[in-house]
Amino acid sequence: MRIFSVGGAVRDELLGLPVQDRDFVVVGASPEAMLARGFRPVGKDFPVFLHPVTHEEYALARTERKTGHGYKGFAFHASPEVTLEEDLARRDLTINAIARAGDGTLTDPFGGGADLAARVLRHVGPAFAEDPVRILRVARFAARFGDFSIAPETMALMRQMTETGEADHLVAERVWQELARGLMEATPSRMIRTLRECGALKRILPALDRLFGVPQRADYHPEIDTGTHVLLALDCAAREGFALPVRFAVLLHDLGKGLTPAADLPRHPGHEARGLALVEEACARLKAPAECRDLALLVARHHGDIRRGPEMRASTIARLLEKTDALRRPQRFRQLLEACDCDFHGRLGWQDKPVPARNLFPLALEAAQSVDAASIARGCRRREDIPERLSAARAAAVAAKLGKEA
Repeated sequence: MRIFSVGGAVRDELLGLPVQDRDFVVVGASPEAMLARGFRPVGKDFPVFLHPVTHEEYALARTERKTGHGYKGFAFHASPEVTLEEDLARRDLTINAIARAGDGTLTDPFGGGADLAARVLRHVGPAFAEDPVRILRVARFAARFGDFSIAPETMALMRQMTETGEADHLVAERVWQELARGLMEATPSRMIRTLRECGALKRILPALDRLFGVPQRADYHPEIDTGTHVLLALDCAAREGFALPVRFAVLLHDLGKGLTPAADLPRHPGHEARGLALVEEACARLKAPAECRDLALLVARHHGDIRRGPEMRASTIARLLEKTDALRRPQRFRQLLEACDCDFHGRLGWQDKPVPARNLFPLALEAAQSVDAASIARGCRRREDIPERLSAARAAAVAAKLGKEA
C-alpha cells in the first residue's frame, strides 16, 4: 500500500499558496485492507474512505470508462493493480495531475509542473471531453488564477464539447456548485468570459449571453456593451469581498436589457420589469438557493430605483423601504445597496468614483426604524388605518432625517 497526496493540495503547495483541503490516493490497496486499518467508507460510486484520526479523504486508485452522457456516465474500476499514473490520467488538468509521496517525491507524468511555471491551464488528455463539468472547472480555475491562460487546444476541445452537445448534459446542481465557487474567486469575470468563448454560456445562461453586444447607456460609457458592464460590476463585487448572494445578483441584474427593443437602445427603459421573468428562469434553471434568488430578484427590480434615490421625495423613499422589506430584513437591504454600488462602479474609469448620496438609504432606513409602530397602532381606532398612518410617520421621519420634502 502506497499513499500519495494529489490534486489541489499539491498544486497549491507548488504555487506557494495556502492549502485548504488535502486529498490522497492509495495505490495497491483493497477496500478490505482499508477497513482493516480503521478507515471509514463514504463513497457510493467509487471507494473513498475517511482517515480514522484526521478524517481526510483517501481514495483507492481507479480508472474510469465512459458509459453514458454527463458526469454520471462513467463506470469506475478500483483495484490494487491500478497504478498511480493510470489514476492521474483520468484527472482534468495537468496542474491537478501531480502526486507527492510521503518523502516529498513528485510524480508528474503529464507536465503539470511545467504548466504551473508557464501559467497554463491544459487538459490531461482526450478523456477530458467525456465529462462536461470539466468545462465549468476550467472556467472556475481561470477565475481563480488570473494570470493563467487556457491552452488553445483545451479551449478548442471545450468548444467542441459544446458544439457536439456534451455540455447539454450538465445538471443544475453541478452547474450551480461550480458557478457559485467561481463567483467567489478573485476575478469571476474570467469564468463568464471563458464560458462564453467556448459557447457554454449560451447553454447555461442564455439570457446572460445575450447581453454581450447590447449597447450600454451612452451617458455611462459609450465604449462598452451591457455584458462588459456586468462583468466589470461583478469584479467590483469580488474586490469588495461581497457575499455570494450579492455577486449572483450583480451577475443577473441587467438581464432585461437583452429584451430591449432596438428603438429604445441605449437607454433601456423598463428593463428592470422585463428582467424579472428572466431572473426567475435563470434561478430555476440553476436551482439557485432561495437567498440568492430573492436578492437577485430584488436587485433586478429596484437597482434603477436606488440609483434615482437622490431625486426622490421622502415619501417615495419610505415606500421603497417598505416594498423591499428593508425594515424587517435590513441585512438583505444592505446587500441590495452593495449590489447597486457595483452596478455604479461597473464602468470603465468609474471604479474609484464615489457613489452619489451613498448614505441616503442607510440614513433613511435608520429614520424609518425609529418610528414607534406599536404606539401608532395603539392610537388608531380602526385597524385598517394602521398601515397608512405608519407609512406617513415613516415618511415624516425620513424627511426630517434627510432634509427632504415629505
